[in-house]
Amino acid sequence: MSPPKAPSPNEPQRTLNESDFMRLFVKHETALRAFARSILPNWNAVDDAIQEASVTMWQKFSQLDGEDGFLPWAKVILRFKCLNAVTGLRRDGRLLSDEVLKQIADEAEAIEAERVAAIRSALQDCMNQFTRPHQELLMAPYQADVQITKLADGCGKSVNAFYKLLGRLRTKLTACVQQRLQMEAF
Repeated sequence: MSPPKAPSPNEPQRTLNESDFMRLFVKHETALRAFARSILPNWNAVDDAIQEASVTMWQKFSQLDGEDGFLPWAKVILRFKCLNAVTGLRRDGRLLSDEVLKQIADEAEAIEAERVAAIRSALQDCMNQFTRPHQELLMAPYQADVQITKLADGCGKSVNAFYKLLGRLRTKLTACVQQRLQMEAF
């Protein structure tokens, strides 16, 4: 069970579909909410901006070239929705100036990018500490068209034993990543 290969430059890029949109949106929704909250004064405004942005993202999804660009692309759309919401909120009371809000959004985006890079680096370092079969086992549930019962059978384990092993490996991986991130923070 090796990870999926990246498309070669000669292969046509796969067209993203509706299920890809939903998967990517759900995957990045927490980061998008955090980003919106860095601009907007309350969670109700965040909910409204996320809802409006998701509609626009859905309508413009065909413009996205690949999955890797989803989060930056989504943040651009969300940023405009948040700034529009700020304009509306400004009529209701005092809010920060556009320049200050833009600076806060820029800093939040930079911090988020740095954090994601640090997590990816720690995750890669920790994954490299596992044996190849354990690396494949950790990645297997995230592969397309994978059935847990077949994975368990392939490992010679019951489904319950497979989940227990997978749980132990994930716990070990999580602890390793957290430890590396804490060490990096110092």
